[in-house]
Formats: sequence, structure tokens, C-alpha cells
Amino acid sequence: MHPQAPPTDGDLDDAVAAFVKLQPRLFGIAYRMLGSAAEAEDIVQEVWLRWQKTDRSVVLSPAAFLSSTTTRLSINVAQSARVRRETYIGPWLPEPIDTSNDPVVGAERAEALELALLLVLERLNPTERAAYILREAFDYAYPEIAEILNLTTVNVRKIVSRARRHVASEQRENVDPDEHRELLDAFVAAARRGDVASLEALLTPDTVSLSDGDGIRGAARIPVLGRSRVANLSTAVPRFWSTVDTRDVEANGRGGVLLYRSGRPSTFLTVAATRRGIHQVMWVFNPSKIAAFFESRSRWAVAPTG
Repeated sequence: MHPQAPPTDGDLDDAVAAFVKLQPRLFGIAYRMLGSAAEAEDIVQEVWLRWQKTDRSVVLSPAAFLSSTTTRLSINVAQSARVRRETYIGPWLPEPIDTSNDPVVGAERAEALELALLLVLERLNPTERAAYILREAFDYAYPEIAEILNLTTVNVRKIVSRARRHVASEQRENVDPDEHRELLDAFVAAARRGDVASLEALLTPDTVSLSDGDGIRGAARIPVLGRSRVANLSTAVPRFWSTVDTRDVEANGRGGVLLYRSGRPSTFLTVAATRRGIHQVMWVFNPSKIAAFFESRSRWAVAPTG
């Protein structure tokens, strides 16, 4: 290993500039891989630390180096996350992120961002997920992905193709954002009224309701299946709706609703829908997963260390 020369002020300035330019993309890769903004931020910070310690004089492409490091670290975390989630109490949902000011979260296109799709991607192994995300969300060329994943280009093509088939088999065609918001608003209004019939009219026969609470009281610990059961669950506790206020938010490029109790956010709610109606209702009760909507986070802040 060659000794690294002490960085000059100019060299460090260049390093910071290169990193800051790519930081949204790095976060976008890590978030799509992990479904957790907190874990993605940790990955980006680790990449920054490694970037500082790297002999940058031999790095031909900062973008390639930083993307590769982010992806490989994310794969490692995703592999360990599978083990950790075996002890998670009840359904696990990705952490929703506020996209009102950053609609694509570092991607050239807003692919692989919606909560329902992130949930589908969780069923891919981490390498498949990485290949799919790099190709579909960030438009990396197959040879670039092959270099990042230490695979052949032929192998990467096969992996991406297999991942696309898996996603296509499970992901339904979405309504546009305006229709999505209308359906979500109608769902909340009917649930508030306790109007089971109107709720059932909004839902598909195979609707599923998922509540992410990791053991928090009030969150269903198993998926609730079927139009009637979901409608009745959503209106089962009248006191729940009579004691909450709601605020519309945008999360992961789609409409969401934040429920407030005693002036504090307590629950995030969104749906997935097609022209046939709402087929998935997602409730996030876990307070750590909705913190981004009421706490100020300086996601893109870089604090160079000596």
C-alpha cells in the first residue's frame, strides 16, 4: 500500500466539492437499497469518511468510486438487516421520506421510490436489488454495474432481467398522483365517518392493510386481508379518528397523511392503488420512521473531519 501524501487545502476542497455534488445520488442509492433514511444517512457518512482517507490522486472517476462504495456498503447492511428484521414485531414497512422538496431523491428519474415498490424490492436478494436500482433508478450502464458488483456484464444483464420480471409480477400499474390523492382523501374521510360501505367501495377484493409498529400498542401485528376486514379495521375504533388531526404530506413521490394526536405526529398513512381501487393500505406507527416529518434533518450537511 502506497503512503498517502497529506492533503492540501485545495485537495480537500476538491474532495468536498465532488462529494457534495454526488451526495443526493449516494443517499438515493442507499435509501432505495435499505428502505431506511437513517441507515442511508449512516452509509453516506461512512462513504464520506472513506473518501477523505482515500488516495484520490489515483481515482480516475470520483462518481464511480463513490457510487461503488455506497452500493457495496448498502449490500452489506442489507444482508445484516434481513437477520435483524426476523425479530421485528409485526409487518416491516420502508421508512417514508418527505419528497415535497426533493421529488426524486437523487435519481435521474423517480423510479424505485414508492413505498409499495420498495416493499417488493425487499424480496430480492441484495445483489439483485442493487443491480435493479442502479439500472432502473439511476440509468447506470451494464458495464458500470458489473464493475460496481464485481460481476460480468452478461451476468448483470441476467440479474436485472430477472429482477424486472419479479417486480412486474408483483407490482401493479399505479394511478397518477392526482387520482392517488383523491382516493387517499376519500379513504380518510370515510374512515373518519365510520362509513364501512363507502370504504369497501374504494377497496379491491384482495386489499391488504399493513401496520408497522414494531410492537407499539394499536398496530396490527399481522397483515389484514380482504375488503371487508380492512374496511372494518379502519373504522373499528371511532375514538381513534375523533382524537386525531390530519395533515397532507408528500412521501416517496406520492400523497400521504400524517395523523396528529395531542399536537404530535403519531401515525403516517398512505395507500397503493390502481384504477380498480385501493389494494394496499400502509400505516406507519413506529415513531422513529416518521421523525423526518417533524424534525429538522440536515441530510446533505458535510462535516469534514481532520
